[in-house]
Amino acid sequence: MRHGNKNNALGRKKAHRDALMSNMAISLIAHKRIETTLAKAKALRRYVEPLLTKSKADNTHSRRVVFSYLQNKDAVSALFRDVAPKIAARPGGYTRILKMGNRTGDAAEMALIELVDFNDLYVKEAAGAEAKKTRRSRKPSAKKAADDAAPEAPKAEGEAKAE
Repeated sequence: MRHGNKNNALGRKKAHRDALMSNMAISLIAHKRIETTLAKAKALRRYVEPLLTKSKADNTHSRRVVFSYLQNKDAVSALFRDVAPKIAARPGGYTRILKMGNRTGDAAEMALIELVDFNDLYVKEAAGAEAKKTRRSRKPSAKKAADDAAPEAPKAEGEAKAE
């Protein structure tokens, strides 16, 4: 029985599961997004988000704690050098899971897990939406149509009188 047991065993023993999570976290940090099964993506989110939070404080202790989980110097240095500055202002929710449908071989639910601040499509749309929050309608208002047509003639007459 699994009363109160919150981890998903993923059909593996503890050592195998820890190695799997470590390898997937290293790949996520290196590539910024990976494609995997939905169950593994949800388990990876719970594994990697505390590591990303640790990386926001760049000191020796946090580097050693993160290295104890990942066991990869290149991934740790990339995490603290590239990822941490981008997520510094974010209070949590560093990853996004997008469902992709079922795999053809065994019909497993597939998902794309990515680091939120590294997806250019979503970051640019959010920045554009914040910059311009005007309301648009399909048909131009009568006043605007009149303003577009009318100012041409009076400006030309005014310029002619001034010369």
